[in-house]
Amino acid sequence: MTDPRTAPERLREAARGALRDLWRPSGPPPRPTPRAWRFDVLLALFLGAVTVYYGIDNVGVVMVREIAPGMEHVIVRRPSGAGGLALMVTLAALASGALALRRRHPLAVLCVVTAATLATPQSVLRLTFYAFVIAVYSAAVYSPYRVATLVALPVAVALVGTSGNATTPIVPNEYIALLILAPMAVAAVGLRTWKLRTDEGRARLTALEREQAEALRRAVEHERARIARELHDVVTHNVSVMIIQAGAARTVMRTSPEQAGEALLAVEAGGRAAMTELRHVMGLLTMADDPDGAEPDAHPELTPQPGLDQLEALVGRVRDAGLPVALTVTGPPRPLPPGLELAAYRVVQEALTNTVKHAAGATAAVTVEYRPERLRVEVTDTGGRPAAGTGSGRGLIGLRERLAVHDGTLHAGRRLTGGYRVEALIPLETP
Repeated sequence: MTDPRTAPERLREAARGALRDLWRPSGPPPRPTPRAWRFDVLLALFLGAVTVYYGIDNVGVVMVREIAPGMEHVIVRRPSGAGGLALMVTLAALASGALALRRRHPLAVLCVVTAATLATPQSVLRLTFYAFVIAVYSAAVYSPYRVATLVALPVAVALVGTSGNATTPIVPNEYIALLILAPMAVAAVGLRTWKLRTDEGRARLTALEREQAEALRRAVEHERARIARELHDVVTHNVSVMIIQAGAARTVMRTSPEQAGEALLAVEAGGRAAMTELRHVMGLLTMADDPDGAEPDAHPELTPQPGLDQLEALVGRVRDAGLPVALTVTGPPRPLPPGLELAAYRVVQEALTNTVKHAAGATAAVTVEYRPERLRVEVTDTGGRPAAGTGSGRGLIGLRERLAVHDGTLHAGRRLTGGYRVEALIPLETP
């Protein structure tokens, strides 16, 4: 496709694009550390003190040279009087003081110091020349405006280099190339260093963002799995009991209405218990997002998480469902962390739920043994005919993860004498 613009228009557009690129930062703005700030301030103060002293010491100094016996030639006459002193002190303070900002605004500092250097009388050019060298170096290394800097550096060096006086050089001639051309070499090194730092910073930022996204994904998956396990523990036990009781009520409804009524009351109690625990779980998940900022006590329907002191009620509900259960507690009971008690309670709840679902007609036994070093929880059954389909095994997986938080272990498997056995061992702190 042919460009409809004329050659002058294309040239003007290219010039405008070049100007835009000239002042477009090609990297992040410099952010000096407090240590760098302190160093720059001390550098500015030191160089300012030295150059101001040089200016005061050279007010009105006349340099002469004897070109023949009895014949003298004036080489240079430096500024004199109050006006000359004020001019030299001002220029020295301006050029040196600007260096305090050489990392934060390197290009602006270069412009200020260059202007001060050009305004300095050639007879006392040392007042600002050393500040100019430092400003050139700082612009080459720290300026994010790379295009503008690469344009400004040669211009500034050329202006200052051509304004000198060959009769009274600022520094000995053999050092001029070092002091003028070295910053240019540093500019090239600084450009390469800046590019490498930018690439490394971009790579680190990309890797960090990727790691954060992966960590967030893992956290979400972990939270979803925890919620699924919690809801599984809360619902399956009570629903299993409700199914057994509903089936029993249906069987004896015509022949024994009283027993059917008792079974339906058990179904109602199991449903209420399931709803209470569901509200508790969902309340914990939504409490952090409560728009009113309500405290936990502001939710009267929430009850504490179950512990070992509620095993009697749990076993009673299972007995009402038609599963004979014996509960044995050995050893002196003692207060345990709530999370640990909840894990032990869930072991008993999950094991009895599996017995109700998969071993109809069996009998079960629950043993809780308090030992000095550990808590032992065991649930056994005698086996029976399956009353429901095969489980997914998620309940036992969730129990193992719960116990692993407390360095506990879970052993589950069939018994040699028939039936099933679930045993949890949880380490305790020695009382």
